[in-house]
Amino acid sequence: MICMTPEHAPETYVGLRVEEAERLARIRGWRVVRILPPGAVVTMEYMEGRIDFEAENGVVTRAWRG
Repeated sequence: MICMTPEHAPETYVGLRVEEAERLARIRGWRVVRILPPGAVVTMEYMEGRIDFEAENGVVTRAWRG
């Protein structure tokens, strides 16, 4: 289970380079890190332990759990 302290909140990844965001997410215990282009079509099923990043030009612009 992911500990959701403020440092682990998805919003903390916005503005980071994709590589750094993915590295931090894995260190912080996220089992699955999904990186998506803007406007990507994704399924909406919730997956415990997954964090999704929307990225543009190598920078995270949006992040959410599940």
